Amino acid sequence: MPELVVTALLAPSRLTLKLLRAFMWSFVYCAAGLTAAVYGCIALTNVLCRPRRGCCGQPRCAAPACLKDPTLGEHDFLSLRSSGLRLHSVSAGRGNGPLMLFLHGFPENWFSWRYQLREFQTRFHVVAVDLRGYGPSDAPKDVDCYTTDLLMADIQDIILGLGYSKCILVGHDWGAVLAWNFSIYFPSLVERMVVVSGPPMSVYQDYSIRHIGQFFRSNYMFLFQLPWLPEKLLSMSDFQILKTTLTHRKRGIPHLTPDELEAFLYDFSQPRGLSGPINYYRNIFRNFPLEPQELATPTLLLWGEKDPYFELGLVRAIGSRFVPGRLETHILPDAGHWIPQTHPKEMHQYMWAFLQDLLD
Repeated sequence: MPELVVTALLAPSRLTLKLLRAFMWSFVYCAAGLTAAVYGCIALTNVLCRPRRGCCGQPRCAAPACLKDPTLGEHDFLSLRSSGLRLHSVSAGRGNGPLMLFLHGFPENWFSWRYQLREFQTRFHVVAVDLRGYGPSDAPKDVDCYTTDLLMADIQDIILGLGYSKCILVGHDWGAVLAWNFSIYFPSLVERMVVVSGPPMSVYQDYSIRHIGQFFRSNYMFLFQLPWLPEKLLSMSDFQILKTTLTHRKRGIPHLTPDELEAFLYDFSQPRGLSGPINYYRNIFRNFPLEPQELATPTLLLWGEKDPYFELGLVRAIGSRFVPGRLETHILPDAGHWIPQTHPKEMHQYMWAFLQDLLD
């Protein structure tokens, strides 16, 4: 078929896609303006209520002791073949079994997996990394350095660089999003997957379009599309918004100790400590609209019934994309979003049962 004819036939589809993307970005930036106003009021209220803290976050000079707990594992840096970046990791149990790789969410770091590192190091080689942009890991300045493709390459390089051909991949929040993507594009490297409180992006996209309430739950995502302002608002009054997110009695981690809270704030208080993590969100609409994807990796999905950030209906939407028999789902009735830290015993029980046949 002549090239001119093909171009003519494709022109309506291309125009429709351009119009759709233009509408999407208009919606995103309108929502960003509204959420910026709301979070600006929250940040200003925090400053007025706590004037001694000032308008900026206070940089922490020393890491809290819990980050150096030897029972959690050994600290090291992994050099990535594709990018040359170095990622900080904590590992234990090398030689005890298969690789179990943990991917954290926001606003967290490797320390969010402290309970799982202790629990599984007797039968697995457990490795929790600080993703690019977080903590001591390398943090490129350019927003384009945090695209999904580059993050997938990081995970591939970690697995192969540790000397393994496959792993049990465990992800929460943003780590869950990355785990879903990785299992789709690199299925041979994922033997089993444990996903906690996080949907595949294509499922999230389609579900949110049909359920506007999900957009309200994830309103911060729109704020994070803006340059520099999110970093400023989150750091005001010594990171009070992050403190509230992590310690809120109903929506946060109720029993988080002051030392454990500082384990997260320490990294974010360093120069440009928030920019890398927020750059993940600045790339979230880059590939819109996403095509539906079939999910086939054997997966354990754990979800909190009281998750304030993700609606329960997403669980059913995820299940509809799976090859039959490959998904095991458990909804924890009293849990919110932070299951690895608030409900570790229940999580461990489900994980041991799910992985038992690999150990027999």
